[in-house]
Amino acid sequence: MLLPTHHALKRFSTSSIRRLLTIQQCPLWEDFAIVFERDPAARNGLEVLCCYPGLHAIAAYRLAHWLHQQRVPFVPRFISHLARGLTGIEIHPGAQLGVGVFIDHGMGIVIGETAIVGDYALLYQGVTLGGTGKETGQRHPTVGSQVVIGAGAKVLGNIHIGDHARIGAGSVVLHDVPINCTAVGVPSRNVCECNTATTPLEHAHLPDIEADTLQRLLARIEQLEGQLNSLKNMTHLSLRAPLAQSAMPTTALSIALSTALSTALSTGLSTTLSTALSTTLPTTLPTMEYQSYG
Repeated sequence: MLLPTHHALKRFSTSSIRRLLTIQQCPLWEDFAIVFERDPAARNGLEVLCCYPGLHAIAAYRLAHWLHQQRVPFVPRFISHLARGLTGIEIHPGAQLGVGVFIDHGMGIVIGETAIVGDYALLYQGVTLGGTGKETGQRHPTVGSQVVIGAGAKVLGNIHIGDHARIGAGSVVLHDVPINCTAVGVPSRNVCECNTATTPLEHAHLPDIEADTLQRLLARIEQLEGQLNSLKNMTHLSLRAPLAQSAMPTTALSIALSTALSTALSTGLSTTLSTALSTTLPTTLPTMEYQSYG
């Protein structure tokens, strides 16, 4: 058996696939064409048709979803089950996928019954668009257009992911994400703006919110330590001045008392002691008060 040559594969190009699908506006055509825009490893149309499980899963979903809309029992779920076994991607027939949705690698992706995925969204392996609890009605996420959801991200509950948003790999999203916003973390936090329209594959530009938070905390601690050291120095200086001033009245009082006592002893008269005290202390005490409170 002869293998197809490179030239033969090249002739089986996108134009051949386009004629095979017959209608350019068909969602399957958009699903096929978007692969060449989003995956630099895509070489030719035959390779994409045969070797891309994301495209296979979406093609099976398109059929199952049409049958689900026609209220055909059992068959849509069985098609979804077969596609899950062949591709590792589970898409409920009741989900609503826009045109040009690209599932890269795809293993482990789960898209729930009431999930809505906008046009030209990009999903990587391990993504879950799931519900929470057993509530009925709309219980799965609504994902806008041009959204990029990184590998292993979990988007849970009836929440809305705005157009051109980006979900970091491994994030757990439990709340709405605004338009042009990046959500990262467990649970996720909306941290910055992004532009998935022009650079959908620039995953290296996701912020490290834990490192940024630690750096801000360290800077704040250093600032507080500096303020504390300044207060300590000011307190030390303010305490030294009153102590030096309080020592002065004690010395003046001792000098006054010793002078009065020596005068009394020299005369031997008690009246002299009282006279000395009455004349010496009044001149000393005002000075003490001034030095203590001045």
